[in-house]
Amino acid sequence: MEDVVGEMSVSNMNEATSINLLKLAHGVFEDQSRALSDIGRSLNGEFLEAVELIYACTGKVIVSGMGKSGIIGRKIAATLASTGTPSFFVHPGEAYHGDLGMIGSNDLVILISYSGETDEVVKLLPYLRHIEAHSVAMTGNASSTLGTSADVHLNVAVEREACPNNLAPTTSTTATLVMGDALAVALMNRRAFMPVDFARFHPGGSLGRKLLTKAREVMHQVPSLSCTASFAEVVHEISGGKQGIVCVINDAGEMIGVVTDGDLRRAIEKQGQTEHLTANDIMGRMPVTISPDANLYDCEQLMRERKLTSLIVAEGQEPLGVVKSFDA
Repeated sequence: MEDVVGEMSVSNMNEATSINLLKLAHGVFEDQSRALSDIGRSLNGEFLEAVELIYACTGKVIVSGMGKSGIIGRKIAATLASTGTPSFFVHPGEAYHGDLGMIGSNDLVILISYSGETDEVVKLLPYLRHIEAHSVAMTGNASSTLGTSADVHLNVAVEREACPNNLAPTTSTTATLVMGDALAVALMNRRAFMPVDFARFHPGGSLGRKLLTKAREVMHQVPSLSCTASFAEVVHEISGGKQGIVCVINDAGEMIGVVTDGDLRRAIEKQGQTEHLTANDIMGRMPVTISPDANLYDCEQLMRERKLTSLIVAEGQEPLGVVKSFDA
């Protein structure tokens, strides 16, 4: 129903209007891209000071802002928290009515206000000075109250908003958001924040699962048989194991090769008659293996690199199981 309504709406729109709307939309992307590039080129020592100030913070990083700046602030706090910098958002209005107790002297506060004069945010300054907490201001006016009062000022000034009336916060909020992302990425580098660290904060996500799950936890049982096993026995074990692969072992129980579904097909195509064949005749030697303590992310990378759909999990030459591509 929604698709039908959408088609009707577009069909009712005249060509001139359609062209104009697309032109406006393209302009939003172009204007914001240009503004971001300009701000990126203007980054200087103050950005580095902000990074070092946050890096040296022994408490929490607290982000505060009103309205659209507050929405952006929540996202910045969430990004910092998930990338190794303990952080949370405090609403400036609520802070002035009791939540100031959430801010301590060993914390650092990021204050966001494009004008640099937002009353609720500016009112936080006396308390921050009183407890001697450090602050970083993100504004579009370096000469504003916040710009001149904070320990470090990050300039997110834009030439104009993408809004046709130059009123609705659009380009300026995007610039503030990207400045927050730039801080987070710089801090990740400063802290040598690795994928496994990210996984600890995102255990429910796909990457988190792959990095925190061991091969031994998801591997499937894989059948084993002697290198003298007949072709029929190999087929029986592969069918029964339901993994499309069987390990071939010597008398000492050490893996010397594997036979896959593909090996069976190739043997039939090449030999025709298979009654005389043994596992030793058709197996692939030197299979790629991985440790049972390897994580799924490593399994996935190795399978992709070697173009495998199955990966034998082994300790030394002893096969323990198999990880399939769909497990990772």
